[in-house]
Order: sequence, then C-alpha cells, then structure tokens
Amino acid sequence: MLTQEQKSQFERDGYLVLENVIDEATRQAVVDEYTALMDKLYHRWHAEGKVQAATSDMGFWDKLDVAYKSGFDWYQPLDISLPHADITEETPMHFGPAVFDMATHPRILDIVESLIGPELTSNPIQHVRIKPPERNVAKDEIRAHIVSTDWHQDQGVTLESADKTEMITVWLAITDATVENGCLQVKPGRGTELLPHCSLKQTGIRERYLPQQEAVPCPVKAGGAVIFHPLTPHASLSNRSDGYRWSFDLRYNVTGQSTGRDHFPSFVARSRAKPETELRDWRKWRDLWEDTRLRVANSPHIEQHRWPTSGPYCA
Repeated sequence: MLTQEQKSQFERDGYLVLENVIDEATRQAVVDEYTALMDKLYHRWHAEGKVQAATSDMGFWDKLDVAYKSGFDWYQPLDISLPHADITEETPMHFGPAVFDMATHPRILDIVESLIGPELTSNPIQHVRIKPPERNVAKDEIRAHIVSTDWHQDQGVTLESADKTEMITVWLAITDATVENGCLQVKPGRGTELLPHCSLKQTGIRERYLPQQEAVPCPVKAGGAVIFHPLTPHASLSNRSDGYRWSFDLRYNVTGQSTGRDHFPSFVARSRAKPETELRDWRKWRDLWEDTRLRVANSPHIEQHRWPTSGPYCA
C-alpha cells in the first residue's frame, strides 16, 4: 500500500514515480513470454517472405529490429488490445499468462487500491509500447505506441461515459525509461477539468490549451512505474537512444463504473467484498478478447475516441 505521504503527493501533483513495483521474476516472465511470441511471429513472417531467415544469434530485439525495418505492421501482434478501427476476425493481439500475472500483480493492485478503493476492474484501454529510436521511424508513423506520445490526459482518450469514473493509470517500465530513450514527462498539479483534445494525428492537447507548469521528466527503472490521475497532462520524450524502450499502459477503475470503452472487455481484478468475482484464469481473459474481436469485426464501427478530426480544437 502507499504511505500517507505518497497519497498526499498524488493528490497534490497528480502522479507518482515508484521504483520496484513488480518483482524481477514477474518482469522476466513477461520478457520470456514476448521472446517466445517473437520467435513464433518471426517464423511466420519469414514463411510469408517478409523477413530474412533468422540466424542462431538473433534475439528478441534483433528480430524486432528486422521486422520494423522491413516496413510491415509488427506492432499489433504484440499489443494487449484491439486497434481503434479496421478490426477483422483475424486482427492479431496477445494475451498470455505472464502478461495477465503482471496486470493482476498484488503490488500494482495494492497501489491502485490505496488511491481508489478495493473494488478494482482491469480497464480495457491498455497497450504495450515498444518504441524504436525515433530517428529511424518513418515520417508518416504517428501511432503513440511507437513514436513519442503527444500531451494528453488519460480521460481524454476515453468516451464520455467514463467522465465520472474513478480511474488510475499504471505506466509500467519493462526496460529502463530514461530521458535519452523517451521516458514520460508530466505537467505536475492534479487537473480538475478535461482539456480540449484534437485527433488530427494522435489524440492530444494543442499547446495553447496546456497548463503553464514546466514539464517534469519521469525516468524510472525496469520494474518501476509512473502512476497517473486521469486528468494529469503527460506526454513522452523522443527516443534519442540507439535502442528500443518498452513499457505497458495498465489502467484500472472502480468496479461498476464505465470503462470509457465498454464495448471492449474488462474484468474484476480485485474485490475485497466479493473475491469470488475476481478473474484468476488468463485463458478466460484471452477468451473475452477473442469473443469481442469476433463481435466487433461483424458489427458497425464503434468510435473509441470523442474528438473529431474536424473539431474546433484542431484549428
């Protein structure tokens, strides 16, 4: 649980930087799971003629780098959510036991419980972020999961149904996040209102609407996390290093409140009142997403963001 000093800091600043949120065994299990996933994907990509044959000395980052430089979409098969549009019955995504154990890690849930109480739902607005050196990124690449993330509030990437939802974001570092490789930055001071966003490229806040506080970088070591209130403006710096930077966005809200993307699946991660309602089997989590993919792929498109590209805040 958080100390009273930490809770007071969160109330004042709207964020916390915490080291050692998950243990090394949990973090390494995620790395191992993604390494096995990459091996499987790379084998398929090679069979499809998209990449050269792997050599015996190629690891996860080597294969990812080849896939990235080959110019096809390597990202979506690694993500823990569906994309915002063009969903088909074959749209790839990843849900495995190590990622599930990470998302339901007791230390993470203890932190979130300290801030919004003991009835916690795992929110479906969650993503993996694996960011290459930005100087190597194609000029037309705008996805926030790959390039530097524009200034935004997390409430701004939900639908209006979640405007009264009590929600917390846990930005979890899998590799060290440094100023050089594009760690987060924040405008400290807990916000009280949703600022106007624009979806012309990423969903973000134009500079003229941003708070005037100086941006504060938030470096954190692997296994640590940055915790956000949904109204705290934050962004990421550019990855100016020679390597990739890896993190996960994990979100949690009070059970029974709207997730802000209610057409995607959520689950009870912790319940002190009704522990029997907690989801404990990663396969059921995976099945929820696969069922949703089938339903959404065969239904009219449902908007995932509230901000039109033609909105007045884009002018």
